[in-house]
Amino acid sequence: MLLSIHHITFPIEDPLLKYLIEIIIILCIPLLLNKIKVPHLLGLIIAGALIGPNGFGVLSRDSSVVVTGTTGLLYIMFLAGLEIDMADFKKNKWKSIIFSIFTFAVPFALGLLGGYYLLHFSLLTSILFASLFSSHTLIVYPMVSGLGIAKNLAVNITVGGTMITDVLSLLVLAAIVGMSQGEVGTAFWVKLSVSMVVFALIVLLIFPIIARWFFKTVDDKISQYLFVLVMIYLAALLAELAGIESIIGAFFAGLALNKLIPHTSSLMNRVEFVGNAIFIPFFLISVGMLIDFNAFIQSWETLWVASIMLVASIGGKYVAAILTKKTFRLTNDEGQLIFGLSSASAAATLASVMVGYNIIIGENDAGEPIRLLNEHVLNGSILLILVSCTISSFVSMASAQRIAQAEKDNTVSGDSKEKENILLAVNHEATVEKMVNLGLMVKTASNKQLYAVNVINEDANESSEKNAERILESAIKAASAADVELHPITRHDNDTAGGISNVIKEKDITDLIVGLEGGKGFSASFVYNLYNGYLRNKNINLMVYHAVQPAATIKRYLVFIPADAELDAGFFHSMLRIWNIGRNSGAKMSFYGKEKTLNILKRIAKKASIEATFDVFENWEDAQQTALTIEENEGLIIMMGDRGMHSYFSRMRDIPDLLNLKFRNNNYMLIYPFSKTTSNNTEKRSVSSHDDFAEIGKAIRNIFK
Repeated sequence: MLLSIHHITFPIEDPLLKYLIEIIIILCIPLLLNKIKVPHLLGLIIAGALIGPNGFGVLSRDSSVVVTGTTGLLYIMFLAGLEIDMADFKKNKWKSIIFSIFTFAVPFALGLLGGYYLLHFSLLTSILFASLFSSHTLIVYPMVSGLGIAKNLAVNITVGGTMITDVLSLLVLAAIVGMSQGEVGTAFWVKLSVSMVVFALIVLLIFPIIARWFFKTVDDKISQYLFVLVMIYLAALLAELAGIESIIGAFFAGLALNKLIPHTSSLMNRVEFVGNAIFIPFFLISVGMLIDFNAFIQSWETLWVASIMLVASIGGKYVAAILTKKTFRLTNDEGQLIFGLSSASAAATLASVMVGYNIIIGENDAGEPIRLLNEHVLNGSILLILVSCTISSFVSMASAQRIAQAEKDNTVSGDSKEKENILLAVNHEATVEKMVNLGLMVKTASNKQLYAVNVINEDANESSEKNAERILESAIKAASAADVELHPITRHDNDTAGGISNVIKEKDITDLIVGLEGGKGFSASFVYNLYNGYLRNKNINLMVYHAVQPAATIKRYLVFIPADAELDAGFFHSMLRIWNIGRNSGAKMSFYGKEKTLNILKRIAKKASIEATFDVFENWEDAQQTALTIEENEGLIIMMGDRGMHSYFSRMRDIPDLLNLKFRNNNYMLIYPFSKTTSNNTEKRSVSSHDDFAEIGKAIRNIFK
């Protein structure tokens, strides 16, 4: 073995040594470049160029590199679709469409003029040449998302526009290829249109049905992750069959699974972790391996072509970003972020160049092939990829860091100034994971810890040391999978509710989540503990949770708010929990309540977009009839009140029995807002009239922005 390594030849063929070298690069480059504040993706591209066939020839760009690199490219597009805020996207769809027009048309026009008048290409070649600059790759998106600003308006506009402009660019490619081969006609366009529509319908309509069934049926985490990979590759393959590039398929797969993989879930954490650790770095290295520095030294024509390509692409994207910024009155940082995200050319550009380069349209006098796009364009595109990715990295990270810092300074969702300690009362092993997932869903983004307690009542033969250890260990694993620290607490007490109350005081708990066993509902002992134990803690927000299916598979929540709930001290604190469920799960929230209450929620909705509807009901009987219309994969959220609270009415005591009778097979949650405030709580008073709106406006913006 040592002898064979000693006489090693380049490029290296030994698979273990090849992967070792690549993994060392992926490990060391970010560690080195982070110290000098250089984006590591740039380092990975340069490293790929140095070790690649056009550098020192250490490694070849063989099938193993291409496969992992392709997966990384698909991963980038999939994550972009997965993390896009669908409520914001629907709200800002016209902004994305207008941006896509700018970012497609301006570079296309510059490229067409440069190709036809400066490089003297044919009209057909000039159109394909121009389309290279209209598309862009969200190569910096994982890094921007890591800063916690994936839902920023500028990011949302850019991601939505990326889908549109890439599709347009690849349609131009398909049309030019067909025209160069004499295939374009009515039949060509009909076939392409029908295949694209069928593809979109399959991915956006059928994929979610399959995924919802799978996530409800299969609990194994490894199987769930592998299922996600299958969906990515299957959508990519269907896109190719439809006549468009695989990256569009991956993006559509992300949109299809968007609402089924909550952003706070352990599955999302696994998807991002594996992609950012392995697949995406391999893609960057594989792109670097295409770079041939000798081509720029040996040919001035290549440099001339590359210069025109850089001006058309980088200049066009900059002008498009400025037009978008001025059209929608964005900040300077948001305008720069749009330019940074959209300036990187890699995926669609490379695909189009390779297709155009491989199409031979004739021969010259020397018998050499005449290509639709010549070798100067091919080499120029490699320089474009290197330069555009460099500019994209520096501009995006600089502006994204400033935006992230500004959001942390101004919003509770980025850096909560309000105290938040969430306690899970875990008593049944079967409900542990569902309760942890709810805790992850309702917490604010900056809160990275949860508490879990198991009360051992030996007199009543409830739990034991071993049982408590097993349950809490399950909770720790479920939370750690989402990068959240869970503090386990064990208590010995003859009164379960009393033991939990002691923990609430010791840990300064703000929110208590108590779980009901799925399918069993409220027992007599639980109802007794509810009214004579849990609700005696007037300073906490209490959530009683009943789950028969994973929260990620819920399409819609029916949220019922009693009259005068907005007068209770903990109303806005409880609404933050409800809002976070909609924001983190992507489920549609249908609010039902009095007109006065819903008007407040509509004001909130303008500040923090979720997919929501608002319907007025006049009495509780109407609400009950509406609740009975609940369908499969829908859940209930009912805001409750205790005696002495403004929202309380006597029939609330009948709700547990109604839920047991009619909603045993549905997910539901009862929320009891706190009725008293402590001196250090930021929400010090209730809302008593419309005159208070000005005073509470800041609180609303801070909590829900």
